[in-house]
Amino acid sequence: MQILLEVIVPVFIVIGFGYLVTWRKLFSDNAVDGIMRFAQNFAVPCLLFRGISRLDLGANFDFNLLSSFYGGAVSGFVIGLLAARYVFKRDWEDAVAIGFCCLFSNSLLLGIPITERAYGPEALTNNYAIIAMHSPFCYAIGITAMEIVRAQGASPATIAPKVLKAMFRNPLILGISVGLFVNLTGITLPMPLNDAIDMMIRSAIPVALFGLGGVLYRYRPEGDLKTIFFVCFVSLVVHPSISWTLGHLQNLTVEQTRSLILTASMAPGVNAYLFANMYGRARRVAASSVLLATAGSIITVWGWLSVLP
Repeated sequence: MQILLEVIVPVFIVIGFGYLVTWRKLFSDNAVDGIMRFAQNFAVPCLLFRGISRLDLGANFDFNLLSSFYGGAVSGFVIGLLAARYVFKRDWEDAVAIGFCCLFSNSLLLGIPITERAYGPEALTNNYAIIAMHSPFCYAIGITAMEIVRAQGASPATIAPKVLKAMFRNPLILGISVGLFVNLTGITLPMPLNDAIDMMIRSAIPVALFGLGGVLYRYRPEGDLKTIFFVCFVSLVVHPSISWTLGHLQNLTVEQTRSLILTASMAPGVNAYLFANMYGRARRVAASSVLLATAGSIITVWGWLSVLP
């Protein structure tokens, strides 16, 4: 119970406050869009830039850690894709969008604050190692799969430019890329610029969590409940279970295991809905899955925290 009260509940209070004031019309939809645009396009990319630019790449980019997380993520994508097609009888484009919901966990807006509250800021280095690849990896899989399905036999030379163009329009990927460039080149930023970035970073997580609550208000569960609950189960239970198994087999450290499971056990991120909306496929499933899995993760994350070393 102490873990629930001290670690999880404060994060969800901020989300719930954003939900409440949007529901009661104290905060307009346009205002929610504005702060989410600020968070996702500017403040959070600054957070990622800072984390990646200062990351010890040799020490933290551990193949066993990354393969454990992304092995679970890809397994979730494949399970979601095949279940959507053959169990829930969706067409292939819908199936890809549903698979993406099972692939893209909310590693940033939920994973970072929960890990930080549970184990302190020093525990985030492994989170950043995972997150550095998260958006590029997941978007590469999702966009490639969708373009292959839509292309109906087009050559890889036609598909590749579409994938790259879509990926590098994403501000999160740009923040990661610039941070990696600064890390590898050893560039020292001027102090005023460093201080300005630090100011942006301090606003990133609380603003993003508040805005996430406002966005979730729009995502009311409607129909497709069996598919939605299946996505929630894969995201909250199957992905972290597979990642834990892979991590155990590869003898991850306690610190790596904590970051691995807390990142893998997060609900689908808003990017799951953005991906579905981008292609106009399975939007109701994606939107409702984000909402219900985020609410359900209050209990499931508590459970994962209680069994972590």
